[in-house]
Amino acid sequence: MLKHKDSIDAKIMQRILDHGEGWVFTPSHFLDLGSRTAVALALMRYKRADTIRQIARGLYELPRQDALIGQLAPSADAIAQAVQGRDAIRLQPSGAYAANVLGLSEQVPMKIVFYTDGPTRNMQVGKQRIQLKHTTPRTMATAGRISGVVIQALRHIGKAQVDETDIAKLRKHLTKDEKAQLIEDMRYAPAWVAAIMRRIATEQEG
Repeated sequence: MLKHKDSIDAKIMQRILDHGEGWVFTPSHFLDLGSRTAVALALMRYKRADTIRQIARGLYELPRQDALIGQLAPSADAIAQAVQGRDAIRLQPSGAYAANVLGLSEQVPMKIVFYTDGPTRNMQVGKQRIQLKHTTPRTMATAGRISGVVIQALRHIGKAQVDETDIAKLRKHLTKDEKAQLIEDMRYAPAWVAAIMRRIATEQEG
């Protein structure tokens, strides 16, 4: 049975469709459309109809579809964005995941770790494990900026293992504004990381 276009259910679905496949959301994304109870009931109905899927407690997704594989797993970044909004916390990609985000590693880690200014906790989303790990204000100072991802990726690779290929990839990957951000945020990085950040931002591609 189709819902009237002005019903809460229809408005919720329209917002979901506007964001598109792969969007991870929480009930709080719709509280301007109706009461918590009305929103919860609408999401429950769409879940039962397999229009959306619940991927964790309080987290839902409009699944991405692949012609051969079927439903794809939600991206860690989409999950992180939804959790940040719901819990009013900041998240910073770290370790192997930060390196993967920047193209310095092709391997997606089995456990994805985000540093956070919120509490430490673990999430299981399908086969994917995500850990939110509380850390220092200094580490979180660059959260939400490309410089934070670069710092964490380089720290993961290690001083002795970062090579010219890695530096060249980052120099090519980052925009002019992002390179300027690296210079601005060098003060938050260990000395050896800061030196590489300066090279990335100031040396020309060769």
